[in-house]
Amino acid sequence: MTQTIAPRVRTVVLLLLAAACALLVGAGPASAHAAVTGSDPAQGAVVDKAPARISLTFSEQVAMSGDSLRVLDPGGKRVDTGGPSNVSGTTYAVRLHSGLPDGTYTVAYQVVSADSHPVAGAYTFSIGAPSKTSVTVSGQTADDGVVGWLYGLGRYVSYAGFIVMAGGAAFVLACWPRGSGVRPVQRFVVSGWLALTGATLALLLLRGSFTGSGKVADIFDLSLLGQVLQTKTGAALVSRLLLLAAAALFIAVLFGAYDKREDPQEKRDLTFGLAIGGVVVAAGLAASWAMSEHASVGLQAGIAMPVDVVHLLAVAAWLGGLGALLVALYRAPADTPVDTSAVRRFSRLAFGSVLALIATGTYQSWRQLGSWSAFTDTRYGQLLLAKIALVALLVGVAWISRRWTGRLAETVPAAAEREKARVGAGAEASGDAEPGGTGDDRTGAGPEAATDTDTDADADADADEQPDSEPADTERAAQLARQRAARDAARQKRLRDADPDRLGLRRSVLAEAGIAVVLLAVTTVLTQTEPGRTEREAKAATSSSASTSPDTGASGALTLNMPFDTGGKNGKGIVTVDLDPARVGDNEMHVYVERPDGQAFDIPEVKVDFTLKAKDIGPLPVVPDHLATGHWSANGVQIPMAGDWKVDVTVRTSDIDEVTVSKNAQIG
Repeated sequence: MTQTIAPRVRTVVLLLLAAACALLVGAGPASAHAAVTGSDPAQGAVVDKAPARISLTFSEQVAMSGDSLRVLDPGGKRVDTGGPSNVSGTTYAVRLHSGLPDGTYTVAYQVVSADSHPVAGAYTFSIGAPSKTSVTVSGQTADDGVVGWLYGLGRYVSYAGFIVMAGGAAFVLACWPRGSGVRPVQRFVVSGWLALTGATLALLLLRGSFTGSGKVADIFDLSLLGQVLQTKTGAALVSRLLLLAAAALFIAVLFGAYDKREDPQEKRDLTFGLAIGGVVVAAGLAASWAMSEHASVGLQAGIAMPVDVVHLLAVAAWLGGLGALLVALYRAPADTPVDTSAVRRFSRLAFGSVLALIATGTYQSWRQLGSWSAFTDTRYGQLLLAKIALVALLVGVAWISRRWTGRLAETVPAAAEREKARVGAGAEASGDAEPGGTGDDRTGAGPEAATDTDTDADADADADEQPDSEPADTERAAQLARQRAARDAARQKRLRDADPDRLGLRRSVLAEAGIAVVLLAVTTVLTQTEPGRTEREAKAATSSSASTSPDTGASGALTLNMPFDTGGKNGKGIVTVDLDPARVGDNEMHVYVERPDGQAFDIPEVKVDFTLKAKDIGPLPVVPDHLATGHWSANGVQIPMAGDWKVDVTVRTSDIDEVTVSKNAQIG
């Protein structure tokens, strides 16, 4: 039965890991954790004379380098001078060259938020009157590319490594001390240490490129590494490496001196010392995350950081202990099986961890969301709902495991009695097989007993053939002893694996571990996503700034419906342009293409141009991104000033069939 189950276990685990990786890959770039809440000049504003400087206000403090704020003229030439400076609080400014000519200028920024995440963006303002500009700024940060993907993977592996190492060690100390001598459990905990150490080193190397250029070639740039070491995140990673050295000593004692202690009093004393030291090291490792990420900034940071440490320790005790239990149930040798008392102790430990998670998670949710509507209105809230659902599912499966544990506790004594009686019957059959017994008696004891008796008889015969003093006799006796031990172990393993209650427990624990893998992936993505409270505050500040700016004008969504006919096959349809809020400055645009019967369909290309003939502005081209069938979108569409704009939409339905349709609209 074990041979049949093992391949299934490997398949399920691999599928769950693949699902978790797919979730990480498909999560998209991390949202900015610091948002621009104000600027001077304002976004899209037209000022009469050139300002002496430009300033940006963020939702939290950010880290800047010499190139973090750049101001580019219509030709793409930099017009800022000197590095950016912190004017006050969360406002940063850079000075401009004097005597700047009229035209549209682009402000580009790339900073690192206080919770360690890169933030990038751009906007435009005009001096005198808007003009054409050749500047194209994507607004992408390094986390959108290969380096960002590697950094996200490193974060996932570091979380997983900490959980496996800390939770596995806690399982051994608190639940199953005999597990300190079990090789698969030892390998499980050591693999967690190796994963966390390797991931931490990788994050140190990736950090400079991740928050800067995003180039793979910059990963091994020692000058960037030196800059990283001077940041809060760099200090946290170095501290983590130092604590991992202490963790290595802890693991060496746990699986070395602790396992070899036979005196009960000495073992209790060493258990107490290891427990204190292990909690201190694990709390320090958890603090390396709490002091450099979400918990370290924003509302009640002094309370949030210790709460985050408790949250991480509870996760490790639950999920890491769950992984160690899974390894013990499937890989522990037959002579050292995980007993029911160990499973019961882990059940109590997991229950306490869940209570701690509920308390700390509730506080963190309130702190990061700020309102019930943020659960559905923000990406952070949506991911948090997914996490809550997975935790609830995990608790449900854990309840099933607890029931299997109770049934196992009831059946183990009976199974032990049956095994004792069966072994006694085998011994009696062996005695009947001595000279004077019959072959029928041996057969009646069962095939396994007969085999045992044959082996014992062979051993006796060999012993009669040679003197006891000869080395061959000693070697033969040792060999037979090993054979008997292996046979007994195999018998115990068969008995253990045939137990339906133990099999049910193993399967339910495997299901728990699979859910935990996906839960960890969602949690990793959640730590890279802008908190709902910050996102809503930034939107509110931006809306307030836009509504009070004299250059923005009124706001309101604009919808333009334009029939088209390219003249080719399937060349007829209707293109709809939605511009929101249809005002001066930043706008969101959606383009929909439908057949005459209203069915959405895709075409090879769609482009939109904005032209203000009265001021000789434009055409300003916009190439939207394809989102779904018949749906394209573009964010950050800049309308430099109010007026009667001509909106041209170019539709291409094949390699040669193309048409441009137009409509005028009052914008701003």
